Amino acid sequence: MRQIVLDTETTGLEPEQGHRIIEIGAVEIIDRELTGETFHTYLNPQREIDQRALEVHGINADFLAGKPLFADISEAFVAFIRDAELVIHNAPFDVAFLDRELSLLSDSAPQISELCKVTDSLALAKHNYPGRKNGLDTLCRRFNVDNSAREHHGALLDAEILAEVYLAMTGGQTALFASPQEPGIEARAWLDFDPLPASRPRLKVVQASAEELAEHERMMALVAAASG
Repeated sequence: MRQIVLDTETTGLEPEQGHRIIEIGAVEIIDRELTGETFHTYLNPQREIDQRALEVHGINADFLAGKPLFADISEAFVAFIRDAELVIHNAPFDVAFLDRELSLLSDSAPQISELCKVTDSLALAKHNYPGRKNGLDTLCRRFNVDNSAREHHGALLDAEILAEVYLAMTGGQTALFASPQEPGIEARAWLDFDPLPASRPRLKVVQASAEELAEHERMMALVAAASG
């Protein structure tokens, strides 16, 4: 299973108003293990950057002046994400910008949904933790993921952090998949368990009686009536 955790930074909030992507960062996960393969580039948007966006990511137009255009990196980018599952926090935002950039290349250029399956990690977090804050910084605190380097938003850094959060949120820890030479804490703890003896007695199975089953059904009916 190949997944790409992706983030972008942009000149503003609305691709329909001509705002463009200025940074793409992506990290690869295969079978729930971070492989170390990444895709990262800054882009020249050929337009000004909104002040509010600048305050978020700190990337200015002078820095981007000599960077490539999206057209220059589009083939490499598509090759990196094709047929993977994209994991993006607030996916509709990033996908709208990526689709806009692809459409500017050609009317026949594929859209992201044609290239990849997309998973919105924000929607997943809201489903798992309804009524709670589920921004990336909050999730880092919830899952004890180090985000101390995140003074500004940065696409590659945020993708790396999100990858750690996503693996934790979906029931896995990156340390569990460490190399055999350097097993993670979870792996070492598992190896420390003694196996059950081959001569162990068979487990006793206790079946509920007819009276107990009837009482269970009566209680479930009360719960259903009370909860609606």
